[in-house]
Amino acid sequence: MPDTTTPASAAVSASLDSFFSPRSIAIVGASASAGKIGAIPLRYQLECGYQGKVYPINPARAEVQGVRAWPSLRGVEAPIDLAVFAVPSAQVDGALDDAIAAGVRNIVLFSAGYAEVGADGAAMQRRLADKARAAGIRLLGPNCLGFMNVAQDVYATFSPVVGAGKARAGSIAIVSQSGAFGAYAYALARERGLGLSWWATTGNEADIQVADCIAWLAADPATRVILAYLEGCRDGERLKAALALARAHGKPVVAVKVGRTGLGAAAAASHTASLAGDDAVYDALFRQYGVWRAHGIEEFFSIGYALSVGRLPPNDKLGLLTVSGGVGALMADDAADAGLDVAPMPEAAQRWLTERVPFAAPRNPVDVTGQVTSDPGLLEATAQRMLGDGGYGSLLVFLAAGGLSPSMAPVQTRMAAALRAAWPDRLIVFSTLSHAPLRAELDALGCPSFDEPGRAVRVVAALNHFRRHLGSGAAAPAPTPVLPALALARGTQNEADSMALLGAHGLPCVPCRAARDADAAVAAAEALGYPVALKVLSRDILHKSDIGGVALGLADAGAVRAACARLQDNLARHAPQAVREGFLVARMAARGGIECILGAHRDPVLGPVVMFGLGGVNVEVFQDVSFRLAPVDRAGALEMIGALRAAPLLCGHRGQPPADLDALADAIAALSRLAAAAGDSLESIDINPLLAYPAGAGALALDAVVTGTAATAGPAA
Repeated sequence: MPDTTTPASAAVSASLDSFFSPRSIAIVGASASAGKIGAIPLRYQLECGYQGKVYPINPARAEVQGVRAWPSLRGVEAPIDLAVFAVPSAQVDGALDDAIAAGVRNIVLFSAGYAEVGADGAAMQRRLADKARAAGIRLLGPNCLGFMNVAQDVYATFSPVVGAGKARAGSIAIVSQSGAFGAYAYALARERGLGLSWWATTGNEADIQVADCIAWLAADPATRVILAYLEGCRDGERLKAALALARAHGKPVVAVKVGRTGLGAAAAASHTASLAGDDAVYDALFRQYGVWRAHGIEEFFSIGYALSVGRLPPNDKLGLLTVSGGVGALMADDAADAGLDVAPMPEAAQRWLTERVPFAAPRNPVDVTGQVTSDPGLLEATAQRMLGDGGYGSLLVFLAAGGLSPSMAPVQTRMAAALRAAWPDRLIVFSTLSHAPLRAELDALGCPSFDEPGRAVRVVAALNHFRRHLGSGAAAPAPTPVLPALALARGTQNEADSMALLGAHGLPCVPCRAARDADAAVAAAEALGYPVALKVLSRDILHKSDIGGVALGLADAGAVRAACARLQDNLARHAPQAVREGFLVARMAARGGIECILGAHRDPVLGPVVMFGLGGVNVEVFQDVSFRLAPVDRAGALEMIGALRAAPLLCGHRGQPPADLDALADAIAALSRLAAAAGDSLESIDINPLLAYPAGAGALALDAVVTGTAATAGPAA
């Protein structure tokens, strides 16, 4: 895998201005033969309106496609912002030397035959990237289709998709690791009439990654929405910094992430490691940085389109105005599933509607029935009352096939114009079968439209998501305190050492002591106070109850001594090779409470991840857990708790007392800070169970296992 740097800052993204907004472009390998790759980018610059200087590089010709050609980059003797390499891989090294000598600072490399073909190609790619980096050259590719700055008529690509027709200029940017997906996305955008500001594919990412593109787009004035296609990531900090930059600039990011792979879950001894699959960690990343993860191409483009046309609503309340009661009920179900508030209309507004249309359904969904065909003004009047009296942040108007009707289409545009003028801060969405001209008129008025009402509801949910993360009412992420760097010793620590480490870093742990033999165990029990629990102490035994290594409710010294003998026999019988470190004596925890599991795990790309879930069958069978990248604050920890399907069990289900959610959140946040401090020395931490007592009674860790990777423990050097 090629080496990467980690720019990920506003300053570094600005350094790409000359790359993505070049004033001059040289095409190395420029050709006049229509079938050759070197012919396409030159033709695009000449035909698509590029206003900068164009320098074809071809040592065998004096002119190419009617433009003067130069034998080499050095021969140009003028500033070159961008060089496009459209030559075979065997010629790339020489072309790079020429670019270095000419002072070129940016290169798009189409050529294939590098890391995608195996180890030899990867080594060649590393050498190429190292040479470019040493010369201060930024590189897009290799094995990519290049990029287009549609807003500035830059077409540094050889994709034939542009030859079939240009997408119109607009505010949506598309960046893709896959060239094939990128070309497909461009074609879809063009066919749907979506306006693009920028488009790129990053290929093998020897230097410039999707993250760098997102960071640059965050400050691009022509871009309002960023659509990103990811197959993976090699530099998690780079991606996190880019997403933070997009959020800071108020740019919504919609992502498709494919390539769902596990992290060796079956072989992992750690609960957290086995549950923290690659995909779950990306979900956590997207959630924390306000990215909407689309689970299909239709959703990907629908949300991008709505973001480019509409506006973010001021609240979660959704008004549903329909001419079909059945479809209204379907939309209401979809809205409830999406977490939207389908609050009923105020009583006065309901009375107003039923006085005008006695057979209307006035609550929400509001069904004005087919009466709109004989009373066209009814639709707009009802919408005005819903937005005014109901206070809905979003209004979704379902008109069935009304958009195909010559008489109803003008009604929609007049209604859209009136509503936009009266309620400029609201999101107005139409769902109707319609022709392209009507859709274009509604788009121009800032009202997205969809054929299918369920899709429209999901889009409204996405725009509400971005309101919470990006809008004027979104709270800025609070800085989370980070502990000084800490090195966790290589290997698995025994339970006593694990509990001591966690307790020292703010985790609520049951009082316990290590004991080397039965006499020491009795002394520890008397110091802690009876009754006590006794466990075998061995870093080799993670699941002590499986070998009979646990005794509970020991009420006196005699019971402790008898349990010591019994546990020693069980250890010798069931795990004779295990390291024997004595016993762990712990005070018996108070009865009651809900068993939870809390853990941390280091993802090889995105770093420390914290996990929370309910214990028992919920984690072992249903894998009902939530993840966040470490560190998290209390608010983030409470979101983790609320994300569980079984969260109602912690909130007072069926008359049971609610659990101490604040104590759970504090425990999650404390572990996340420890995980962040441990960094690369963390392998995993498991706390199982973590008892959640009723509100005000706290939480308590009863067992823990810490596994590290550092050569020695202690503060990091």
